[in-house]
Amino acid sequence: MSSPPAAAPRTPARRRRPEWAGRNYTLLTGAAVVTNLGSHGALIAATFAVMEAGGSSGDIGLVAAARTLPLVLFLLIGGAVADRLPRHRVMVAANALNFLSQGAFALLVLTGDPQLWQMMLLTALCGTGTAFFNPAAEGMLLSTVSGEHSNRAFALFRMAMNGAGIGGAALGGAMIAVLGPGWVLAVDAAAFAVAGLLRAFLDVSHVPDRAPGGGLLADLREGWVEVRTRPWLWSIVLQFSVVVAVVGAAEAVYGPLVARDRLGGAAPWGVALAFFAVGTIAGAVLMMAWKPRRLLLIGTLCVFPLALPSAGLAVPLPVWGLCAVMFVSGAAIEVFGVNWMTTMHQEIPEEKFSRVSAYDWFGSVSMLPLATALAGPAETAFGRTEALWGCASLVILATALVLLIPDVRHMTRKTKPTTLTKHPAPQSGPAAPSGPAAPSGPTAASSSAAPSGPATPSSPAGV
Repeated sequence: MSSPPAAAPRTPARRRRPEWAGRNYTLLTGAAVVTNLGSHGALIAATFAVMEAGGSSGDIGLVAAARTLPLVLFLLIGGAVADRLPRHRVMVAANALNFLSQGAFALLVLTGDPQLWQMMLLTALCGTGTAFFNPAAEGMLLSTVSGEHSNRAFALFRMAMNGAGIGGAALGGAMIAVLGPGWVLAVDAAAFAVAGLLRAFLDVSHVPDRAPGGGLLADLREGWVEVRTRPWLWSIVLQFSVVVAVVGAAEAVYGPLVARDRLGGAAPWGVALAFFAVGTIAGAVLMMAWKPRRLLLIGTLCVFPLALPSAGLAVPLPVWGLCAVMFVSGAAIEVFGVNWMTTMHQEIPEEKFSRVSAYDWFGSVSMLPLATALAGPAETAFGRTEALWGCASLVILATALVLLIPDVRHMTRKTKPTTLTKHPAPQSGPAAPSGPAAPSGPTAASSSAAPSGPATPSSPAGV
């Protein structure tokens, strides 16, 4: 009697994502896309909500400052908390606060006559959520990617995040023109709710238990030691404290005013910001394949083009010209952002990611509230054109000075993954090993960030 034919071996299901893109990486990327779709439009909407309420350039600056001041006040605490508590829980709680504050802001604009103090209070609450979110998000992303794949993973994450910004900025500008800013703020609130739900499903079983620490102040001291003993780190954070401040003031305050007076309103400004996002995608595509050896030298050279948007607004360039300089600056800062995240990933111990990220964000945005608050008085004292040329000049000066630091010029990519902690490389999910935010790193007021390294201008925070 013949035996039955052997069953044909089953062909394994074809993977729909790279081996290194595990469950956590996918959830983090998806949530970042959702929040960026809402946040890019909402930041434009907040500015035009102030103008529709009869606010001046000084009022716009005060609302922008109210959003960023909590970052300065709470970032360090947020970083210490994120290295003590499960990072995904901190992220979800922060998203819940963002949902409530943006929802209340939308309701206020849609149903009443919003007062300046009310808009400042609600944007301050949103900024508080961002202060706790950003260090946790950047630490979570850094711990989800392995050293071997970090360059490509960070580039893809940022490409997806900034790609959402294209639609968010353009759609937000168009919705403001047709429906008004209130509905754009409502969409942003809903985006925070969806993103928080996605982040609630992050798997943290691979994260090692934290050793008992000596308290919040001791944790902050440990993070500070990591920063002050690395000249490349503190020097670039100081650089971005200037860059983020002046670019944030230019794009959050002067940009909408130039758009209103010379470009035709909210929609063209939204298109210009979308071209910045298109540029970031081009930069991310480049970084998917390019792995420069001198990480920080190449990255820092790519900060110089951030002077172009301020100069373009000062001229002012026509819409197509402004879109062109926004594209170039977006591509350049993305090269910096990926190199910065790769450097952080290879140089900073995993258990200190969030604290170091908090110092990074804190230093980078520390001058932003002051810059946005003074943007209106500076325009009155010197004129808008002169103030914008001053912004461009400060970007160039700060970037040139940081190149004097030897570590910035000589930091090199490690060719083989180096274990910097006592823990094994983490697993991002059951399907694949993987081993970051979020804006980063430092973020500018114009778009608030994502893990990005020093808060990069025009990268929404709270992603």
